[in-house]
Amino acid sequence: MGSTAADPGPQIAARFRADLAAIWPEGIDDEQARLGLAVSGGPDSLALLLLARAALPGRVEAATVDHGLRPESGAEAAEVGRICEMLDVPHATLRVQVAPGNVQAQARVSRYAALSGWAAGRGLVALATGHQADDQAETLVMRLNRASGVAGLAGARPRGSAPGGDLLVLRPLLDWRRAELGEVVRAAGLVAAQDPSNGNDRFDRVRVRRALADADWLDVSALAQSAAHIAEADAALEWMAALEWRSCVRKEPMGLKYRPQAPRAVILRVVARIVRELDGEEARGGAVARVVEALVAGRPASIGNLVARPNSGGWSFARAPVRAARREG
Repeated sequence: MGSTAADPGPQIAARFRADLAAIWPEGIDDEQARLGLAVSGGPDSLALLLLARAALPGRVEAATVDHGLRPESGAEAAEVGRICEMLDVPHATLRVQVAPGNVQAQARVSRYAALSGWAAGRGLVALATGHQADDQAETLVMRLNRASGVAGLAGARPRGSAPGGDLLVLRPLLDWRRAELGEVVRAAGLVAAQDPSNGNDRFDRVRVRRALADADWLDVSALAQSAAHIAEADAALEWMAALEWRSCVRKEPMGLKYRPQAPRAVILRVVARIVRELDGEEARGGAVARVVEALVAGRPASIGNLVARPNSGGWSFARAPVRAARREG
């Protein structure tokens, strides 16, 4: 495939290839390993498309997920398809239905499910997304403002798995600024789609983005690096929680018995996993913390459909008994 006017310069392409190699060493030089790209049509994902095409010629494919939540989404997906055709990159539009409720959370679940199925069907070994440094910094500030714990403050990891599956997800742009990526797109003569919600002050992220832009004393790249460090700490706590689970959690006839040995941050994760295992639901961090505080103080507590009781050096968790319906007389 020859070069085109859309190709970024060799130095920019080399920088991207080095970033990708750092998180995908097993695939970067494997000519048989093909990479999927999640391309919405926004500036970050269009830059990802241009950079990945230059770094891995003939080895990338793109997909656009159309949630159908905005009237413009179909036209934006079609425009991505047109750009990919111009670049000689295979493209697919994946249309999904978003279940009612928490629309953002449901859209994310639906998006990754669709992308995982597409990648499997196309024989793609990994999926790259366009998360970048400004995203990391904004998320960190938002979560700090909500008093989040380590898990909430952790930034997106450069390498992970798709939710609910084992598709390898790569985020090679975490050291790139939004403005840099926008310049890659402009230099290629492309016009990125703009989500109108990005200018709506009702959204926390928009307000934080504007506040960061006005605070020239803040180093956004440093904030993004801090989010990455917290992500490493989060991974370490997960490892410790898994060890604590294997060592200190045992089955009982009616549920699970936990004899805590670790620091509180690890205990909270183990108790959250107990709730998930027995109740089938994710518990909010505040609810888990209240249960742990009660148990440490020697008091029973309830969470979801479970009852937790302190006894003989540990804590027992079981489903609460179902009360018989009162007879009408």
